[in-house]
Amino acid sequence: MAHLFLKGGAIVSMDPAVGTLARGDLLVAEGRIAAIGPALEAPEGAQTIDAAGMIVMPGFVNAHMHTWQTALKGIAADWTIQEYLRAMHAGLATHFRPDDIYIANLVGALNQLACGTTTLVDWCHNNPTPEHTEAAIDGLEEAGIRALFLHGSPKPDPKEGQKHFSEIPLPRAEIERLRRDRFTTDDRLVTCGLAILGPGMSVYEVAETDLRLARELDIVASMHVSGPMLVPDGFERLCALGGMIGSKTNIVHGNAVADDCLAMLVDHGASFAVTAEVEMQMGFGRPLTNRLRALGGLVSIGSDIESGMSSDMFSVTRFALQCARFLDSLDAISETGRGPASITVGAEEALRWATIDGARMAGLDHKVGSLTPGKQADIVMLRATDLNLFPVADPVASIVLQAGPANVDTVIVAGTTVKRAGRLLHDGLDRRREALAASGARIRTAFGATVAHMKISA
Repeated sequence: MAHLFLKGGAIVSMDPAVGTLARGDLLVAEGRIAAIGPALEAPEGAQTIDAAGMIVMPGFVNAHMHTWQTALKGIAADWTIQEYLRAMHAGLATHFRPDDIYIANLVGALNQLACGTTTLVDWCHNNPTPEHTEAAIDGLEEAGIRALFLHGSPKPDPKEGQKHFSEIPLPRAEIERLRRDRFTTDDRLVTCGLAILGPGMSVYEVAETDLRLARELDIVASMHVSGPMLVPDGFERLCALGGMIGSKTNIVHGNAVADDCLAMLVDHGASFAVTAEVEMQMGFGRPLTNRLRALGGLVSIGSDIESGMSSDMFSVTRFALQCARFLDSLDAISETGRGPASITVGAEEALRWATIDGARMAGLDHKVGSLTPGKQADIVMLRATDLNLFPVADPVASIVLQAGPANVDTVIVAGTTVKRAGRLLHDGLDRRREALAASGARIRTAFGATVAHMKISA
């Protein structure tokens, strides 16, 4: 792999040891960041990219997304969580074929790349057969994105004689097969973890069984907590076992977790994925960000459902930041009669949620999340000369509060350029669009044919 030399850009590294350079150079060798500095010498034969007028930053980490819903954009725009669970999981999801999962994951991942996300945590809980799972992984791999694929479980209504999904653990034999045959090494772009139900959505025995499997395989286990817990003391019981909850345990949402339980989970090293926009729409309660910050907990952020809202990390980061600031303001007004005397959450902290802290959540911070010599070269370049950004006084503030997907000029994953000069370098995009549209139309039609039997309108 030839050397890649990015010359003369404003570098936002998200690494305190490197800092932010108003103008600097970055050298990539063998897919890794070899050096960063204000005036580097380009090696002979290096491919040079003129980064003058650009902001160079680490790729975003989208810490929570259900990519399989890409063909259903907008369908959940006005749904509460009850409507979503009923229509999506008990309805629409049951009509997905493996090729629907494949095209959704492929195009969804390509869109993430186009929008500056280089690492995607794909929470796949619509994989009723091994063929669905394989198709999901195929789509991610073909896109060329870095991804943590979280193997979940579907949630249809049980047929007569079947157990409810809350009583069914993840398929150990299937996951062991994937780990043995598909994910043969962690030194690859797509790695694996588990999307478990946890004590929020399963009986205790299932929650413990799934967590033990994740611990045995030494992989991330992520779980939703989006309302009342199915096992109210589930986290307390799991923490009491010792080693069951740790840095590879991820809790998504968690808005209603009690203060003492939240402190216990933070003390045990669990990470949290906040998806502020969907949480506010669907009635989960206050996003957890501010409570986690007070406890020193690890905050990561994600877009959640493609079917409901925008999945670009510029929007996600801005929404999460302003939501946290707004809640602090409400609390201050309630206590003192006036807003805070100064901003309580800075733009750089929000950018950490979307980069290095997201990488920590996925167990990938040793590889990505910051522009650090030795790490893999997952890099995004933004056109700072675009009118919505120009002039740039503070590149961090520009990224978080002014930039958007249209500013993404170049995207590099592990040293490979996947977007250049504003153009995604993937053959056959028109054909992929057509396949995605056909998939979404077929699923909606199939759902419409059965919706009369459901307690929700299409």
